[in-house]
Amino acid sequence: MSIISFVIPCYRSEKTIDSVIKEIKSKVSERPEFDYQIIAVNDSSPDNVWEVISDIANNDKKIVAVNLNKNYGQANAQMAGLNYSVGDITVFLDDDGQCPIDRLWDLIAPIESGEYDMVFAKYPHKKQNAFKNLGSKINNFTTHALLDMPKDCEASNFFAMNKLLAENAIKYDNPYPFITGIACNITKKITNVTMQERNRALGSSGYTFTKLLRLWLNGFTNFSVVPLRIADAFGTILAAIGFIFGIINIVRKLINPKILLGYTSVVSLLLFVGGMIMIMLGIIGEYVGRIFICINKTPQYVVRETINKPKSKNNIKE
Repeated sequence: MSIISFVIPCYRSEKTIDSVIKEIKSKVSERPEFDYQIIAVNDSSPDNVWEVISDIANNDKKIVAVNLNKNYGQANAQMAGLNYSVGDITVFLDDDGQCPIDRLWDLIAPIESGEYDMVFAKYPHKKQNAFKNLGSKINNFTTHALLDMPKDCEASNFFAMNKLLAENAIKYDNPYPFITGIACNITKKITNVTMQERNRALGSSGYTFTKLLRLWLNGFTNFSVVPLRIADAFGTILAAIGFIFGIINIVRKLINPKILLGYTSVVSLLLFVGGMIMIMLGIIGEYVGRIFICINKTPQYVVRETINKPKSKNNIKE
């Protein structure tokens, strides 16, 4: 019998997580050839979500409740859940009921066929605020420009991967995980299944500008040296422009000694070049800072407690 593991990072979802779990159980019951495992990861939520999922887990051995020691962010919580996955297919979804679980079989069909390793739900019309839509567009631009994701694919919050990809993804222990980037480094067999995103059951998105920026930086700096190459190219171009500009001024002065050399153009040029240098140093500093943190072996996450830890996985990173 095949097993589907569901990984659900939980944050401020005490009122929605129970219904999400019930819908998953109802959907999987449609196909008796599948067993299931649901991994609910409490990312140090300030509400009572841990009490809710721990109560559910205590009454159902197929529910794994994982309590993280502090708030690490969605990507880290997803990696924590992935380490507990025993499924032939692992499905990631949100805790707010927005992911269309009723389309589960469509989502995993390309993986069942053996043609693809990873599948993302694709939403033609995303039901989220303009700020998060902007973040999604930037994220998709990053994955295509820097991570070599297939051009016709888009990342989303509802996705699935096969066991081969899951087993290799958990080998990544960098404190700044980005699952889409990890997957793109392992496989190019990634595709989309178009479906309609649901409205949020309650509340609003927990993603703040800081969290979106952190997620973008993880993909921007952890899986590509393209930003450094861009900085190098900008530096070369600016040096060439400065050299040509200097030659032109010298020639003009030789032709017409009466030309007065003004300060405005010089100050403008200095400000522009200085600003570019600071941006490039910032990019380099981001890389160096992350290297330093990785060398210090900062943990990706720390688990405070677990309920129904799978016995078949004795090497779980905790």
